[in-house]
Amino acid sequence: MERLPFARPTLGEAEQQAVAEVLASGWITTGPRVAAFERALADYLGGGVQVLAFNSGTSALEAALLACDIGPGDEVIVPAMSFVATANVVLRVGARPRFVDVDPLSRNLDAAAVAAAIGPRTRAIMPVHFAGLPLDLAPLHDLAARHALVIIEDAAQAIGTRCGDRPVGASGNPVCFSFHPNKNITTIEGGALATSDPRLARRLTRIRFHGIEKDAEGGVAVPEWGGKMNLSDVSAALGLAQLPRLDDFIARRRTLAVHYAEMLPRHPALLTPLDVPGHSWHMYCVCVDFARLDTTRPAFMRALEQRGILAGIHYPAIHTFGLYRRFGHGPGDFPHAERIGEQTLTLPLFPTMTYADVERVCAAMADLLPV
Repeated sequence: MERLPFARPTLGEAEQQAVAEVLASGWITTGPRVAAFERALADYLGGGVQVLAFNSGTSALEAALLACDIGPGDEVIVPAMSFVATANVVLRVGARPRFVDVDPLSRNLDAAAVAAAIGPRTRAIMPVHFAGLPLDLAPLHDLAARHALVIIEDAAQAIGTRCGDRPVGASGNPVCFSFHPNKNITTIEGGALATSDPRLARRLTRIRFHGIEKDAEGGVAVPEWGGKMNLSDVSAALGLAQLPRLDDFIARRRTLAVHYAEMLPRHPALLTPLDVPGHSWHMYCVCVDFARLDTTRPAFMRALEQRGILAGIHYPAIHTFGLYRRFGHGPGDFPHAERIGEQTLTLPLFPTMTYADVERVCAAMADLLPV
């Protein structure tokens, strides 16, 4: 019996050929493929944005915070439900994350909770488009304008997601993507940042490579600190082969997600994910009330694994980790995020899955959800 992982990259001959050509060229670090990948992403997103490639989505988030002069003494509002990198990068630049709870169905930031959390040290809001489900940014833009705040979008899970009539990434805000192997397209490891601010883009270009700035004659200056965050041409070549397939990948994910919604059992202990227009279905995360079933998540996952199904956990609530408990956070602070973190289960979802694979997962779930 084939074991179904919760994610699997879709790679073929085009990706293999693209990487082989870069290796044969002799130029494998940042170079012409990275520049081509950045242009292709900018064209895909539209809106006149400029795109900068990074070695990870995490690096892109960190660079965005630095480029917006966010540091010690500042606070950044982040959702308590996300991958821990969303908060870690805030600590990395010396600022503090200000957690807020999320909507229990969308798992995205609750705008009312954001409004209540804004204080004198708040400098930025970092919304996450959770699992590829688009967040309505309009209330956050209103809050940002009223309080002179920056919005930095964590779109690590949302390449290909659409908000209304435009892709996530075309808002003009700094918007950060990830191309990790479990994302909708991959560069192995890698990320990107889209922005409509040319001054910010120039500074980001320095920050991602040692703070170096070159003039037209090749002269080098280092006006500020910078990291080592650049993407390789090998990774960019893979991205260039993947990007034209992105919309097809998402269409297939959506078809599979719809089939999940049709086939999963209706059970009071099971909560299926919210669907909205523009969702790119990076993950299919259900919530299971394990206590109601008189079981535990590890036991439930072992039972699925015995049936050849490998589920994931996306994610524990960030404020419950030891790192953030040291800042005074603990159980009860953000009940929606905590409930999601305790009950979440990520079911297999990737473009090469079949309807039969979905039905197999749903049959296993039905076996484990007693009538």
